[in-house]
Amino acid sequence: MAPDDAYSTVLVYTTWPSLVEAEAAGRAIVADGLAACVNIMPGMISLYRWQGEIERAEEVVMILKTRSDLAEPVAQAVRARHAYDTPAILFIPVAGGDAEYLGWIEEETEE
Repeated sequence: MAPDDAYSTVLVYTTWPSLVEAEAAGRAIVADGLAACVNIMPGMISLYRWQGEIERAEEVVMILKTRSDLAEPVAQAVRARHAYDTPAILFIPVAGGDAEYLGWIEEETEE
């Protein structure tokens, strides 16, 4: 199935404090049909400014593959499961890709 023009694919980038939390959240988000796939990459070091101080944290990157119309529900699901006051949540539009893969993302996310 080719992707429908009414939908476009988006990657939702976020970070988590631990692999266990990221995997639990990712599994739930995929099970709920909000994302077709979640990639979890442990071992990231983050340096960032928080409340006037430079902080360092070991984090886990999560990239969720979904339709653009589900980006905000995915963000809400991330916020609901996240320990951070202000989790990193970025929407990255996909400009193109393999039509079959993009169709799979559309098919595997809830209508």
